[in-house]
Amino acid sequence: MTLNIKAPAVLALLCAVAGVGLVGCSGSSKADSNPSAAPSTQRKAGAGENVFTEIKKITVDGHRVNVSCSGTPVDDKPVVVLLAGGGDRLEKLTSLQNTLSRSERVCSYDRLGQGASDKPNGPQTFATTGRILTGVLDHVAGDRPVVLAGHSLGGIIAARYAPDHQDKVKGLVLLDATSPTNTADITDAIPESATGDAAELRAQQLAIFRGKNPERLRIPDGKVQSAGDIPVEVVKHGKQYLADIPKYGPALERSWSKGQRKWLAISSNSRLSTADDSGHYIYADQPDVAMKAIQRVTSQAAR
Repeated sequence: MTLNIKAPAVLALLCAVAGVGLVGCSGSSKADSNPSAAPSTQRKAGAGENVFTEIKKITVDGHRVNVSCSGTPVDDKPVVVLLAGGGDRLEKLTSLQNTLSRSERVCSYDRLGQGASDKPNGPQTFATTGRILTGVLDHVAGDRPVVLAGHSLGGIIAARYAPDHQDKVKGLVLLDATSPTNTADITDAIPESATGDAAELRAQQLAIFRGKNPERLRIPDGKVQSAGDIPVEVVKHGKQYLADIPKYGPALERSWSKGQRKWLAISSNSRLSTADDSGHYIYADQPDVAMKAIQRVTSQAAR
């Protein structure tokens, strides 16, 4: 997909809302400064254990999926599974994964159409991407419970998955997750009558939500379903960078914040916080904020 982006703020929003893998979308994480970086290896699988500490390909539903795991399983604690934003390779999460794996078992993976995983055979829905996630969880966690921590598009995928898999998913962390009403948000903030960069942004976002993204994933609006009382932390960006978009920027920031608040309905045990010094890539701008949110949820889920 080739997009003609003129304004930096327009590019920033494209990265923020759906993570379309454009040049310039990347945050400033340590993993980016070392493209060959991979999660550190702490130990190999012991005899009879379904544990690996490396990056490898597994087969799920006939597709080759690139998976990374690190850290030692801890009794009674869930496995943490990180879901990157759209267009981001699992290596982008390397720094966060390495830090967490000092005390947790942590895995990440490239969804179909991302990184080193296979491309999808056709258009995807939350149901089809959920089947791949189920296969990954079966392989990396076995019978253990999991905590899903998703950024951007990875966040909405995790949040749509959890309510139907409450037997497995025992906690959620949503890091500036794509809004559950993303289409309505963009059309409310930028009217059809808009011109220039704003009109271009509106058209491109709507196309992305309809499946014109590397994962070929359709991202429809939908009501937030309940996942019971699992611990959930929703963390939104604090730097008001979307406000830089002429005329419509403040409305876009308000819509984004409302979208984050909507995710609180996913659990009766949810909380919203703001990463004051972060743009969209919270785990890169303020890694301690992301790490501590994941550790809190994991500890609560282990009780």
